[in-house]
Amino acid sequence: MRMTFDPDANAAYFYIEDEISPGAAIENVVVERASKGDIVLDFDANGYLLGVEIIGATGLLHGPVLSVAERL
Repeated sequence: MRMTFDPDANAAYFYIEDEISPGAAIENVVVERASKGDIVLDFDANGYLLGVEIIGATGLLHGPVLSVAERL
């Protein structure tokens, strides 16, 4: 597993699978956090969780978590 953070987009991504090929995530489940951001769960065709995107990362994740993320 690894995590990336794009400060310009204020978005983080937790990779459950090391490599996610384009188009592999065919189902996205969005969890809205009012006034904070969104959490998007990415699933493959077999229903396996590939990764988790955090939109509005600075409002949903503690600073120490973001500080260890790979910067984009």
